[in-house]
Amino acid sequence: MESSGSMYNKAMPYLAMVFMRFGSAGMPIVAKFALNRGMSQHVLVVYRFAIATLVLAPFAIVFDRKVRPKMTFSIFVQILLLGLLEPTIDQNLYYTGIKYTTATVATALCNVLPAFVFLLAWACRLEKVDMRKLNCQAKILGTIGTVGGAMIMTLVNGPILPLPWTKVTNEHQSTVSATKDDPLKGALMILAGCVCWACFVILQAITLKSYPAELSLTTLVCFMGAIEGTIVALVMEGGNAAAWSIHWDSKLFAAVYSGVICSGVAYYVGAMVIQAKGPVFYAAFNPLTMVIVAIMSSFIFSEIMYLGRVIGAIVIVVGLYLVLWGKNKDQHSSDSDSNEEAAAPRSGEQMAAIGTETAVVTSNQDFVLLDVISRAAAAADDESVKEKNQKQIP
Repeated sequence: MESSGSMYNKAMPYLAMVFMRFGSAGMPIVAKFALNRGMSQHVLVVYRFAIATLVLAPFAIVFDRKVRPKMTFSIFVQILLLGLLEPTIDQNLYYTGIKYTTATVATALCNVLPAFVFLLAWACRLEKVDMRKLNCQAKILGTIGTVGGAMIMTLVNGPILPLPWTKVTNEHQSTVSATKDDPLKGALMILAGCVCWACFVILQAITLKSYPAELSLTTLVCFMGAIEGTIVALVMEGGNAAAWSIHWDSKLFAAVYSGVICSGVAYYVGAMVIQAKGPVFYAAFNPLTMVIVAIMSSFIFSEIMYLGRVIGAIVIVVGLYLVLWGKNKDQHSSDSDSNEEAAAPRSGEQMAAIGTETAVVTSNQDFVLLDVISRAAAAADDESVKEKNQKQIP
C-alpha cells in the first residue's frame, strides 16, 4: 500500500486546481455584484492591477534577483504592449461585457481562449498543422466547436430550466434583464477581449524568450496595466471624481479579491501546478469554473438558466477538450521524435565530429591531469630541497 505522504503528494495538484477554480469562479460573481452596485468597471481594472502589483512585487524582487535579465528598449516596448492588451483592453471589455450579460455567460465565453490562441499561433506559424493527422483535425474541429458553442450561448435561449431556487424571482429577473441587459453586446465585448487575451499569450511567449523571469515580467505587466488603465479610466470617467471613491463595501472587496486571489494566489498556484503536471493538466480544469459560476449565480443573483446556454456551454467544453487532446498528442509526438533523433544512427561525418569533440575533451582532461602531476612533482622537489638545506645547516 502507498504511504499517506505519497497519496497526499499525488492528490495535491488536483486539490490545488479545484480550490483555485473556486477562487477564480468568485471573481465574476464579486465583480458582477460590485458593478451592479454602481462601481465603474474602468476604475475596478485600475485598482485590481495596482493591488496585484503590490502583492507580486516583493516575490519578484526576492525570487528573481539572480535570473532577472537587463532591461532593453525592445523588451520595454513589449511590456507596454502586454500591459495594453491584457490588463487594459481585455479587462475593460470583460468587465463592461459582464454589465450587459450574466456572470455565467461571461465565464463560458472565456473558454474560447485556447481556440483563439491556436488560430493566432497557426497564423503566426508558431503552430504546425498537418490536415492528415488526427490530432490536427481534432484541434481544428475543437476550435470550430468552441466558437460555435459561444454563438449558441449568445444567440439561442430556448426554454427556461425550472430551478426551484429561482422560481420566485423569475418574473422579476426577466423584467430586469429586458431593461438593463444586452446579451449580444456583452458577448461581443467579451469575445473581443478574448482576442486581445490570445494576442497577449502569443506576445508573452515571445517576450519570455528574451526576458525569462516570469514573476518580474508579470509584475511589470500589472504595473504598466495599472498605469495605462488609469489613463483609460480618466478619459472614460471624465471629471467624475465620485467614481474613484471606495469604502468598506463590495467595491473594495472586489478590488482586493481580484488583485490578491485572481492575480496573486492564482498565479502562484498555477505556476506550481504547471511545473508539476504540465499546461494541459492546468487547462483541463478551466470548464470547472463555468460550472461553479453557473451554480453560484443561480443562487446569488437568481439567474435564469436557459436550455440554449447549457447546450452552448457543453459544446464549448467538448471543443475545448478536443483542442487540449490535440495539443497533448502534439507534445507526445514531439517527445517521441526527439527520442528517435537521439537514438538514430550517426553518419560518418557526425561520428567523426563527435570523435573530434571527445578527443578535445580527453586531451583537455589529460592536460589538466599532467599539470596537476607536474605541480605535485614540483612541490615534492621543493620539499626535498628544503630537507637537504635543513640538514646542511649546522
